[in-house]
Amino acid sequence: MKPIFIDSYTATTCVGPGNDALLRALHSGTTGLSHCEFDTVSLDTWIGKVFDVDTTRSSLPVDLAAFDCRNNRLAYLGLQQDGFDARVRKLISSVGNQRVGVFLGTSTSAIYDTELAYRHVDSATGKFLAPINYSGSHSVSSLCNFARALYGIQGPGFVISTACSSSAKVFAAAQRFISLGLIDAALVGGVDSLCLTTLYGFNSLQLTSEKPCRPYDYDRNGISIGEAAAFALLTKHQSSDLALLGYGESSDAYHMSSPHPDGLGAKQAMASALNSAGLMPSDIDFINLHGTSTPSNDRAEGIAVNSVFGERVPCSSTKGITGHTLGAAGAVEAIACFESLRNGFIPGSVGTDILDPTIHLNYQMVSSNRPLQRVLSNSFGFGGSNCSLVFGSHS
Repeated sequence: MKPIFIDSYTATTCVGPGNDALLRALHSGTTGLSHCEFDTVSLDTWIGKVFDVDTTRSSLPVDLAAFDCRNNRLAYLGLQQDGFDARVRKLISSVGNQRVGVFLGTSTSAIYDTELAYRHVDSATGKFLAPINYSGSHSVSSLCNFARALYGIQGPGFVISTACSSSAKVFAAAQRFISLGLIDAALVGGVDSLCLTTLYGFNSLQLTSEKPCRPYDYDRNGISIGEAAAFALLTKHQSSDLALLGYGESSDAYHMSSPHPDGLGAKQAMASALNSAGLMPSDIDFINLHGTSTPSNDRAEGIAVNSVFGERVPCSSTKGITGHTLGAAGAVEAIACFESLRNGFIPGSVGTDILDPTIHLNYQMVSSNRPLQRVLSNSFGFGGSNCSLVFGSHS
């Protein structure tokens, strides 16, 4: 695969807006998780809330009011960080708005605003008391439509919604469009915002924990749901020393909400990513694990990683810092990988106290400085939708 370059990137998570906040948390091992106090939710669990999304800092421009919803406000807040908005506009003016694609991932999209709308329904007619804009602020495609309207982008675009692999798969989609010559650059990323559907839904599946999540811990018992907005600008021409070197996707369809016990789909995705990058397992310096902190996910991923890489490659999960940001997780963790590559360190696993002795990996409990050339990032979603990405320095 011909490398695709990472021109710029930004991430806004529960540790704060922008890359510096994420970098500090990764270095220091600081969590952004807090006990759940969201809307009317009465669950004993922890979440990763972006508090700035409820302030005027995230208010949409007046001409984009039709897109107003929590998810798009979070997206807008994220796009304003790290000079990313200006970089997108500069690149569009350079290559033309028809030569830029938009590929974004989400799982919940604007469903929180749908939940709010259903609180105000006429009991006699069943109609909403206040008008709603379904395509602008309720549909899954709202996120992509908002970004296209914000920047006047006329190139190809769509939303990928494959649960937790959503915003990892957008990197693969962008690479295909660029390699085919259909576009010169792509805005990729993922946004997911808190809502009652995911909090109560994951709780009904007995997948949420009453404590901050503990990836790969002996006593791990569930996830901490977070929200985030993360974006990257990909180009076919070298504009930085960072690049997408390869990707692998698989769909084992083993079970609707549980991974294959032997990590079959995960192994296929990682092997395919290495193959497309023209690399061997020994070429990878660090693995960002999906590491959700559920018993079945961590066990299956551990088996899969061990079967491909053995116990040599250092690995960890960053979800103890950000929570599991669902459809935004792939993009958030890609940016964590960019920061690790740029700054030469391996992040430790926050919240993990006692490693599960039945999982045999070179698991990193604390961050450490180490030059990195190539890293692999895993994102595995419901229904066996898996994606592995290889990023690295490219000269």
